[in-house]
Amino acid sequence: MLQEADGERIESLKKRLGARTRIEAVRSALDLLERAAERTERVAKWRRVAGVVACESGAVLRDFARHSRLRRLD
Repeated sequence: MLQEADGERIESLKKRLGARTRIEAVRSALDLLERAAERTERVAKWRRVAGVVACESGAVLRDFARHSRLRRLD
């Protein structure tokens, strides 16, 4: 089922993590991989939302700039 090289990598990871079993090492690796994937998804979502907000924010700022009291102080 597993390639020999994969088995050796799991054993190496098991020793480095101090895991008692191979499956414990694999689960630890999967947890880290899932966290990384979730973070990547969050960052992509934040970037999309920031782009939408930036457009709206610019429009609102332009609208307020037209009615700025600071310009009328001259």
